[in-house]
Amino acid sequence: MDPDDWPAVRRIYEEGIATGMATFETECPEWDRWDADHLDACRLVAEVGGEVAGWAALSAVSDRCCYGGVAEVSVYVSTRFQRSGIGGMLLDALNEASEENGIWTLQAGIFRENEGSIRLHERAGFRQVGVRERLGQLNGIWHDVVLLERRSSRVGN
Repeated sequence: MDPDDWPAVRRIYEEGIATGMATFETECPEWDRWDADHLDACRLVAEVGGEVAGWAALSAVSDRCCYGGVAEVSVYVSTRFQRSGIGGMLLDALNEASEENGIWTLQAGIFRENEGSIRLHERAGFRQVGVRERLGQLNGIWHDVVLLERRSSRVGN
């Protein structure tokens, strides 16, 4: 992913926001904020026929050095390309890229209702570690968030 991909990445992110099942965010940030909130390494896009079909990126979970190898996962697929295998390919590539960049633990927080995303992460080696009940409200509706993690077998051992 590079800044030229941002319009397509933004559009896909906005599609995810519109579902009400992908994030507590209610609007997409501008590039500068999004860029500052995500690690420089491990930013990926998937293209189909020259069109960005999905994206994946990592965010630091903390600025404390002891958590330097722990990152939060974001994976979004355009509604046009959902259920096409793009999400799995992105997540597999993100797993590989994260290990190449010294990340030993990936974590994800997914709305309990988003069963497809939970299954996607489990197929990519994530395991459920808990549920945060009524973690937050979106449009006046409380959401439980399923916590998942993937521990590298190659990094941080």
